[in-house]
Amino acid sequence: MKTVLMVAEKPSLAQSIAKILSRGSMSSHKGLNGTCSVHEYTGTFAGQPVRFKMTSVCGHVMTLDFLGKYNKWDKVDPAELFSQAPTEKKEANPKLNMVKFLQVEGKGCDYIVLWLDCDKEGENICFEVLDAVLPVMNPAHGSEKTVFRARFSSITDTDICNAMAHLGEPDHNEALSVDARQELDLRIGCAFTRFQTKYFQGKYGDLDSSLISFGPCQTPTLGFCVERHDKIQSFKPETYWVLQAKVNTDKDRSLLLDWDRVRVFDREIAQMFLNMTKMEKEAQVEATSKKEKAKQRPLALNTVEMLRVASSSLGMGPQHAMQTAERLYTQGYISYPRTETTHYPENFDLKGLLRQQANHPYWADTVKQLLSEGINRPRKGHDAGDHPPITPMRSATEAELGGEAWWLYEYITRHFIATVSYDCKYLQSTISFRIGPEHFTCTGKTVISPGFTEIMPWQSIPLEESLPTCQRGDTFPVGEMKMLEKQTSPPDYLTEAELITLMEKHGIGTDASIPVHINNICQRNYVVVESGRRLKPTNLGIVLVHGYYKIDAELVLPTIRSAVEKQLNLIAQGKADYRQVLGHTLDVFKRKFHYFVDSIAGMDELMEVSFSPLAATGKPLSRCGKCHRFMKYIQAKPSRLHCSHCDETYTLPQNGTIKLYKELRCPLDDFELVLWSSGSRGKSYPLCPYCYNHPPFRDMKKGAGGAEARSLLPPHAPQWAGEAAGPRAGPGPAACREAQCQAAEGQDVSAGCLLCMMALPSSPWLQVVVLWAMEIIKTYFVSSRASIWGPFAGVRGLLCPPHPFPHCTSRPYLPTSPFILHTPKCLLSPHPSGACREPTKCESGSCVTPGTKCESGSCVTQADVTGGRPGGGSGAERSAFCPQCSLQLTIQGQTPHSPLSVSEQVRATGSLPGPVLIVVPRQALIVSYRDSPYLTAGSSTRVP
Repeated sequence: MKTVLMVAEKPSLAQSIAKILSRGSMSSHKGLNGTCSVHEYTGTFAGQPVRFKMTSVCGHVMTLDFLGKYNKWDKVDPAELFSQAPTEKKEANPKLNMVKFLQVEGKGCDYIVLWLDCDKEGENICFEVLDAVLPVMNPAHGSEKTVFRARFSSITDTDICNAMAHLGEPDHNEALSVDARQELDLRIGCAFTRFQTKYFQGKYGDLDSSLISFGPCQTPTLGFCVERHDKIQSFKPETYWVLQAKVNTDKDRSLLLDWDRVRVFDREIAQMFLNMTKMEKEAQVEATSKKEKAKQRPLALNTVEMLRVASSSLGMGPQHAMQTAERLYTQGYISYPRTETTHYPENFDLKGLLRQQANHPYWADTVKQLLSEGINRPRKGHDAGDHPPITPMRSATEAELGGEAWWLYEYITRHFIATVSYDCKYLQSTISFRIGPEHFTCTGKTVISPGFTEIMPWQSIPLEESLPTCQRGDTFPVGEMKMLEKQTSPPDYLTEAELITLMEKHGIGTDASIPVHINNICQRNYVVVESGRRLKPTNLGIVLVHGYYKIDAELVLPTIRSAVEKQLNLIAQGKADYRQVLGHTLDVFKRKFHYFVDSIAGMDELMEVSFSPLAATGKPLSRCGKCHRFMKYIQAKPSRLHCSHCDETYTLPQNGTIKLYKELRCPLDDFELVLWSSGSRGKSYPLCPYCYNHPPFRDMKKGAGGAEARSLLPPHAPQWAGEAAGPRAGPGPAACREAQCQAAEGQDVSAGCLLCMMALPSSPWLQVVVLWAMEIIKTYFVSSRASIWGPFAGVRGLLCPPHPFPHCTSRPYLPTSPFILHTPKCLLSPHPSGACREPTKCESGSCVTPGTKCESGSCVTQADVTGGRPGGGSGAERSAFCPQCSLQLTIQGQTPHSPLSVSEQVRATGSLPGPVLIVVPRQALIVSYRDSPYLTAGSSTRVP
């Protein structure tokens, strides 16, 4: 039996479609990624029995990104991103293992049916799925067709079964248009964003935005908001005067008349007109008219109109409204919410959908009346050729949906019922009056038939007092005549609904991307959403747009992006070549980028007026390791430290608080440590600002955290290295017979974490905890007299900035190479088997203490204690003790270097040429960078 693989865009859609096609008789299980389920059932396909496997992806399988070094801001000129930087498709969410999942499910399948959303993005995902699945499917026989595309607009039995009966092919041209848009947005956006972010964040401290981004659609969107702001700021109110007359129709009623001249801007002239009319006692009727008018029912609902109403009437932002609509769609309550069409096809089952609402408690009477009287054919709108208008597909109640989902569903349903209702009809009556030489008018409306306003009451004709019945020549007494002084008012800030209208009008973005662009300018702190969903630009947004206008207005005007969108649509229609459009557009923006870079001083002049330089921003926090002056902590996004004397800036971890850490200094570069914390109960860790920005060792990423510790383990480490271990981790101290030096028992033995000096328990068995970013990544239980090998192989495994080292009252002793440390052989030759040697008794008279048991199997001789390694050099002697036998050792070396010079050597070479001893209070740490690294805990009474 052959197998048909079917792939939807979301797990919930896959389940709904499989349930419809299998009529509920399917078996389900989770896929290997744990996110997407696989639903299996049997049926017929192409006239033969087959096994169906229905599964899904989670949106885009792949995403476009730059290769390797081109993702590093500091190593690549942004101008290279336009043409020289190669791109690749990589998994959009590596944690989902989507490619492997699709290949596992697709292996051995004979056919594939693509149930991705029926829009351009969906077509693009179709080919991402095919790229993963086709290589593992069974080969086609001859010219047999194996790839099919299902096209549907709603998750209903009728629509899904109809799509399965009329399968087509995926549209490669539409997929290419999405590829072109992705590459254009990536190259153009990254080039401009990287340049202006580095340029301005390196000069100003109160921009309050972690990214000074540019986008071909995002920037014109911001431009609309700033353009309205400029009109408001430049608006100068003018005073004007109007005449207002009131006539009495009977004892208790009066009519307010509107002046036909509307208003005048000269007070003396207004006073003249008032003088000419205020002496008149009667108003004479000049003309009367009555005209029947109609308020048209709405067009069928598309995405843009839905987002407009959601923002203006429901108080929902475009991004949130779109997410809510998508959820209603996947649950089967509404049709596909991304559509530009406002016209129902001729064969659309309007009555069938209307009948589903016939028993709804809110609009059952209106629906039943329409069904009995006959529905009105919807108005002819725009057919974009994508999806039918947004339509309710089944009835739902407020209790069923609740909250904002119900609000949106209720509006969509009322809008649909209104489209098949009749127009609202009303009678408009007008009476023209003459008072002296001036003419006034009064207008009133009377509803004849409410039509669609019955289901959409917010659209109804406002109730007005009916006008009196009169004829030409009738007169009414003038009750009052006065002159009013008023002022012109500026326009208000754009609402989201008005912005959406402007974006649609100028072709900025698509129905799917418009909410994303509006959300981006809010997240970048370019605009803030005020009451009434009005968008007010921030100083940063205003200065950026003014700067673009000053350098190159086309960067912010909608014209150039609108032209690009037209070219992309031509690709989708197969009328334009993908490579030619891509190459031409990138060439245009590359020229604009070079001109922008050369003219950046123009925008910088505007920045200087609105923002403060780094040196004048922030408050002193910690000392610089180079000049030893205080650096200023800048809390505005992105938070960072700035040394005004060295003119250098050091980025810090974001989304947390920073404070000084015990006034400790990093021994590598002498910078004061700071403590990052994510909250009172969140995680926290200390760090060195310099090491955080300039990793001192190879293969360490900038700002690396604890997750990278395991990747830095040496390839030759034993199997247990890098794993959380109990008493058996290490060279097997737990298996030893504790035949340690008896002198160690009962002493005050202590050890500390290399990174934070955290005290460890005092006992014959020490728990050595290795921390990275204050996160425990390894725990070892070792003898108080034992050595530890394993994960500490190589400089990267043990010395791991950006995190701090222990610090003592005096500077740690960091001798230079060659540094000679005489220890028992067992310490220099650890046992890879993980088991201690059987301790043996030294009978040699050459031992320092004859008869002492030495667990290494060899003794420390007098020569070891007093002698030196050939070529070891000479210099000041320092004392230390053998961690195994508590024997005094002689350390020979040259004059110690400062920690900073050692760190410079490490940064230059990536390693040290020999062992290093760091002597700190109550602890001895012995590290070898080549053959046999180990960590020991020594007696606090004997270690200097």
